[in-house]
Amino acid sequence: KSLQIGPGDEVITPAFGCIPSSEVISLAGAKPVFAEVDPIYYTLDPEDVQRKITSRTKAIIAVHLYGQAAPVDQLKKKICEDQNIILIEDCAQAHLTDLAGKPAGTWGIASAFSFYPTKNLGAYGDAGCIVTQDALLAETIRRFANHGALQKDDHQFEGTNSRLDTLQAAILSVKLNYLKQWNEQRRVLARYYQETLNSIDSLVLPRERPESTHTFHLFGIRTPYRDSLKKYLAAQGIETLIHYPKGLPYTDAYAQYHAKPEDFPVTYELQNQILSLPLYPGLSNDQIQFIAESIKRYFS
Repeated sequence: KSLQIGPGDEVITPAFGCIPSSEVISLAGAKPVFAEVDPIYYTLDPEDVQRKITSRTKAIIAVHLYGQAAPVDQLKKKICEDQNIILIEDCAQAHLTDLAGKPAGTWGIASAFSFYPTKNLGAYGDAGCIVTQDALLAETIRRFANHGALQKDDHQFEGTNSRLDTLQAAILSVKLNYLKQWNEQRRVLARYYQETLNSIDSLVLPRERPESTHTFHLFGIRTPYRDSLKKYLAAQGIETLIHYPKGLPYTDAYAQYHAKPEDFPVTYELQNQILSLPLYPGLSNDQIQFIAESIKRYFS
């Protein structure tokens, strides 16, 4: 019962990123409280998290965005353990990401992984899992995902149908054997981008948190000329994407918060400047060289 989150509780979550982490807070009846992200690594800023804590704060959701490790070591040791706050990890983009030799997904009481087809480990349809080291919580989660039952007609409470189907499990079991290899390919491609583009003054490249392994689910560059660059690259036949064109406090879903640009200045800047470049296993040397050279031509 001490892990239950519901009405009256507040859960701190990043202002920049995808909506599921905040959405699940609302669906549980609790209130999402947005905290600013770090301007270098784009993950939760522990200092702003500390400022957002109240007597109603029940949990913190740390999102390992883009495959970058969130500062879960600081959040756990300096905030959660001292103030009896639950730490939950969103590892949807962080398959085999680690920090200080400890894998993402093993720091909090529970962690959620997505196996959506575009993830580093992706199924052929919607899929995901939750991991925890708490046996009672694991049983509750299994029951919740199966209408409150572990076996037929053993319904101890109301749940839902959230089972991973056999076909997706079989596909993931095969692809799992290649995950380390694919992640390393992503890291090699990311290094090429960084080495080739690091001399461009108007471009901010992703950085890797010290003592961590970044798995580069996405490679997001940052520039005030984002929209113009995107249009230029499209003319060269290069597709780019703007992930998270609005920080969560600025979306219609959270219009009731009436967020102003100065409330989350880092998030507001990121939403207007970040552009995701192509990066995936199988991207050829010629392709990534063409992309990098096209970017250099634009800025020249």
